[in-house]
Amino acid sequence: HKRIGIMYMVLTFVFFCLGGVEALMIRLQLGSPNNTLVTPEVYNQLFTMHGTTMVFLFVVPMMAGLANYFLPLMIGARDMAFPRLNALSFWLLLAGGVVFYSSIFWNPPEAGWTSVVPLASSTYSPSGGEDAWIYLIHLTGLSSILGAINFYVTIEIGRASCRERV
Repeated sequence: HKRIGIMYMVLTFVFFCLGGVEALMIRLQLGSPNNTLVTPEVYNQLFTMHGTTMVFLFVVPMMAGLANYFLPLMIGARDMAFPRLNALSFWLLLAGGVVFYSSIFWNPPEAGWTSVVPLASSTYSPSGGEDAWIYLIHLTGLSSILGAINFYVTIEIGRASCRERV
């Protein structure tokens, strides 16, 4: 559990740095009027990538990393209830991030981090970049659900007081 918790935190720090570079590019663009550092399309892509990275690839997984590290220690358990499910949750997070950031080489999403229709529809986003965003949401969502199940079961059956009753 400690190793996977550290892996979560290191990976989310990498995504934090990527999101920070995107934020820096956004702020440089907004630094002066009529700036031509990036085009409007690239600005929309940076805005979408930054928001999505910070919410889905940093904040939520960082909490999962901290929970992976500290939860068994806090309740007196030796490990998480399902260690392989714990590892699968991490690898799904990594896969979601790789799929999302590989879209840079094709068509990055540009409908904002919430990807609301009509901005995400083919009329306003004809490049098809929303597909990578959707894959990210599915993979990181599944990662979060599996992690939450593992946390719940670990708390229920891993507490020292529960083991004494059995």
